Amino acid sequence: MPKVSYRRYLPNPLEEIDLGDLMDQLRDFFLQSGFESQFGSPGSGEAIESLKWALAQVLQASPLIPEKWQDQLADYAEDPHLRLDADLEDFLEALIERLVEEGFLKATEEAPAGPAVEGSGTEGLPQPPMRFELTEKGIDFLGYQTLRHLLGSLGQSTFGLHRTDKMTTDVAADSASRRYQFGDTLNIDINRTLLSSLQRNGLKFPLEIEYDDLHVQQTEFQSSCATVLMLDCSHSMILYGEDRFTPAKRVALGLAHLIRTRFPGDTLDLVLFHDSAQQVPLHKLAQVKVGPYHTNTCEGLRLARRILMNRRKEMRQIIMITDGKPSAVTLPDGRIYKNPFGLDPMILRETFREVGQCRRSRILINTFMLARDYYLVEFVKRVSEICQGKAYFANTRNLARYLLLDFMNKKSRTVH
Repeated sequence: MPKVSYRRYLPNPLEEIDLGDLMDQLRDFFLQSGFESQFGSPGSGEAIESLKWALAQVLQASPLIPEKWQDQLADYAEDPHLRLDADLEDFLEALIERLVEEGFLKATEEAPAGPAVEGSGTEGLPQPPMRFELTEKGIDFLGYQTLRHLLGSLGQSTFGLHRTDKMTTDVAADSASRRYQFGDTLNIDINRTLLSSLQRNGLKFPLEIEYDDLHVQQTEFQSSCATVLMLDCSHSMILYGEDRFTPAKRVALGLAHLIRTRFPGDTLDLVLFHDSAQQVPLHKLAQVKVGPYHTNTCEGLRLARRILMNRRKEMRQIIMITDGKPSAVTLPDGRIYKNPFGLDPMILRETFREVGQCRRSRILINTFMLARDYYLVEFVKRVSEICQGKAYFANTRNLARYLLLDFMNKKSRTVH
């Protein structure tokens, strides 16, 4: 009889770690705004070292990590300049390779500083450092996880569709029927059609149904919506000891996933505004960091309006998240006029003029202000008054509640 020997099972942490949970724990690291880097954090160093440091922070207390490594990970999380044990460093690099193999991350080599020269004997030189970026799968996963966390805090789980004050014929029956008109969907209301015939001819057989007897069911006309999300990425978003940009990005990521998965007829575009304004693809949202210093609200609204006018949707809206006053404006010759001191009358005039253009184009502007200064409150109130939009004075803790509830309410009430 063959002998079978048993030995104690020793789990392999590299195989036991759930990559989905790991990506969820690394969410804030991938969505960083540049707030930490201004203080010299590892995020400003080589990408591979920065990623190892982030892994050390989330794995230092994991029960799947051997005890001999936990103290070392805790020390490394405090001081990223410490030298790791060779086995632990190999483990972290293998874990990063798993994230790449599973499609959450993609690795690219940094371009060398100078042009390569043939025959220069570079074979023995060290390889260029690697940089790691989120893939579309990684962005989609983070969007799903972010939305789940945000909705969990709101206590919401289901959504409707955008509603308007119009009626149409469709397969669903939730409103009164009406007489059939040429071109309507043949969603016949049988009871109302037969009743019309009986009222006209009385109870006799066979029933005589004429064209005027036909009635069709009505349902609410559900429209698609084009949305531009304007994110202020001026330096004030990370000043004064608070990171306001990362929560804004987190909400934007959740909103993008919500629209893509629940409302496929809607469109969402992203516009960043700082000294100027630029449109950024949604799959680049996680890599966006705080940019130049000033706030060119006028140029951001102008770009958002151009994007929305190219969207063939009945409903168009701008969601603007900002914390500062407009301090820059683009002049007709392309130069940028900047004035960070107070509310410049010329900048305000051009900004309000662009808000008026949005109103004439039937574009709604909802502003989410992350500051409470008196003169900023008055500015936002004036914007809302011109465009007949809404102003929410939020902070980083309740921004998600205000923005998502406002977005969902548009899908559950009549929009005139």
